[in-house]
Amino acid sequence: MALESPITYKGYFSEQDCSVAAFLSLITEPTLISDLRFAAKIEFNIPIYDAQDVKSVLGSSSRQDLLAEWAHVLSERSGIVVLKQAMIDLDAVDEATAVFNNIIKEEQSTTSGGDHFGERGANDRIWNSLQKLCLRNPSLFARYFSSPSIAAISEAWLGPWSQMTAQVNLVRPGGKPQTCHRDYHLGFMPPEQVKRFPSKAHLYSGALTLQGAIAHCNMPIESGPTKLLPNSQRFAPGYIAAQMPDFRKIFEENFVQTTLEKGDALFFSPALFHAAGENRSTDIDRMVNLLQVSSAMGRSLERIDRRAMVSALFPALKKLNLPQEHLTSVISAAAEGYPFPTNLDTDPPIGGLASETQAELLARGLAEDLSIGEFERALHENFRRR
Repeated sequence: MALESPITYKGYFSEQDCSVAAFLSLITEPTLISDLRFAAKIEFNIPIYDAQDVKSVLGSSSRQDLLAEWAHVLSERSGIVVLKQAMIDLDAVDEATAVFNNIIKEEQSTTSGGDHFGERGANDRIWNSLQKLCLRNPSLFARYFSSPSIAAISEAWLGPWSQMTAQVNLVRPGGKPQTCHRDYHLGFMPPEQVKRFPSKAHLYSGALTLQGAIAHCNMPIESGPTKLLPNSQRFAPGYIAAQMPDFRKIFEENFVQTTLEKGDALFFSPALFHAAGENRSTDIDRMVNLLQVSSAMGRSLERIDRRAMVSALFPALKKLNLPQEHLTSVISAAAEGYPFPTNLDTDPPIGGLASETQAELLARGLAEDLSIGEFERALHENFRRR
């Protein structure tokens, strides 16, 4: 028997849910230093953390408290975290810059390039800089991705076994800005597709990835560091609003930028309204390595050949003899740490809930000092079973 007044449920967002007044109220909320235990200071509503302080906390019983604070900032406060001098080895940053510049020169004549939310013009992009750096120079890759703070903030937002991807963005003087946007997943869809996803998916999308940027040079404001709108990740229908003219106008009138030094890292929620800035300098080639870290429970943006990366890394890691916390960071950036999907007929969870992962195999191979040949056979067998 039908009800005379049928109940309706609001399960989808539309433009009618995008209240300008509510959005303006949200983006004016301050993030207070008194509410944060570990931040060194707050600038433009952005908490700034000192890497040396972070390093000591990560090695203490307060580690989980710091990770919880980062997750709170990314979710419930401004949505942005800056880690000063997150990159421990600045020589590795310079050496990686040289590798990336060589790749850009090679790819200018062989690829069509292109960029998300902006014209190529004076900008250059290296897709999958993660794998390209690893295969060209695995020792340099290990030094570059050995930062415990980068691994820790990825864990704070996504939990263990996250999937690192990276794309270099080089913006030369005169390089044009991007348009305001949110990021992958729903941020990479046109409005009509976005509206087909239920409101719950809008809320989950921002929890599936973490955006990051490693500064490869000093970046004053005139060089065009990322334009950010604090608190905007908290606006529930924001994947629709970010593509609406009224909200893009609000973004341009209210965004903030923060200067970065070489080796600094910026992290923010993918649901944050943001855009790369215009490089108005005359002599700064603004290079950042953009990190998009994905949850083990989601799909990463890029397809990575992690088997090839691990194979290249194993001999280098045997020689480097990194401290354990740095080694763990490198393995997290390179290897697949999640045991699924797999072929459960050939790779059954005997003796536990899941079989040995690629990351576990790499760590075991180093701990047991397997020969390169022994490790390659084990890696091949791991791949064959899966």
